[in-house]
Amino acid sequence: MSEPTPSPAPRGLVDRIPAPALFLTSGLTQYVGAALAVGLFATIPAASVAWWRIAVSAVVLMAWRRPWRQAWTRSDLVGAAVFGIVLATMNVTFYIAIDHLPLGTAVAIEFLGPVAVAGLTGHGWRDRAGIALAAGGVVLLAGVQVEGGVTGSTAIGLVAIMGSAVSWAGYILLGRRMAVRRDGISSLAVGMTAGAVVWVPLAFGAFLPVVTDPARAAAVVGVAVLSSVIPYVLEQLVLRRVTAARFAILLAMLPVTAALIGAVLLAQIPTGFELAGMALVCVAIVLSGQRPAPPESPLPG
Repeated sequence: MSEPTPSPAPRGLVDRIPAPALFLTSGLTQYVGAALAVGLFATIPAASVAWWRIAVSAVVLMAWRRPWRQAWTRSDLVGAAVFGIVLATMNVTFYIAIDHLPLGTAVAIEFLGPVAVAGLTGHGWRDRAGIALAAGGVVLLAGVQVEGGVTGSTAIGLVAIMGSAVSWAGYILLGRRMAVRRDGISSLAVGMTAGAVVWVPLAFGAFLPVVTDPARAAAVVGVAVLSSVIPYVLEQLVLRRVTAARFAILLAMLPVTAALIGAVLLAQIPTGFELAGMALVCVAIVLSGQRPAPPESPLPG
């Protein structure tokens, strides 16, 4: 089935910003949010932190977009809800995974989701060569390793991260349809609300520790805004402008951003393998960007 093509729209300021630059901003905010989340893991289970991130993001987006003022068809609502549940599942399973696996290993395995999307939806050798280079770069950056064999904890982490990879693939495909068919950010607001409702059992036992501690509550809000609201809004803007395959390749910028932040702010100088990984990702992004974007045409009524 062919991808939907975006309807013509006036180019605003954000539309003039190159997609890689938007991804760089998205990556920077995500990793600042991740730093806040780490401090919460000591007192709140990882999966519950993920739920708070989803729920607070839903509240912020609903207050901002007020989607109840818009006209929605049943198909629009169901599509947005499914998208949000997939997105929430991606967040929850990733947080569970990094509680049992090294972060680098989790990132590399999760990237199988975008690899599959690019492989299935890409057109021509540029997309496929780009995703191959990007995948190799992510593996080098992540330093894949599972030390001590496969224990029970490792098995939980592997199952969770595979679920996150599948959800990530679904997020890309469904997110693109949301972005080009109507106001993608309002669909994101509705979807995040649906995801928060489906995963609300994760809040049991983790509600009072947040609402009774102002500092902890502020940290949760920071995690939600920095790790979800800003990045996912920017990704909706990017998804409207690029194919699913190119979006999947651009996602490889996220571990590159993490490595650069570590080098600049934490004096964690990249190794030769990490530098090679960055180079591969950069080449992949340039290569995939050489193919003209799909022609824009009005959506069928």
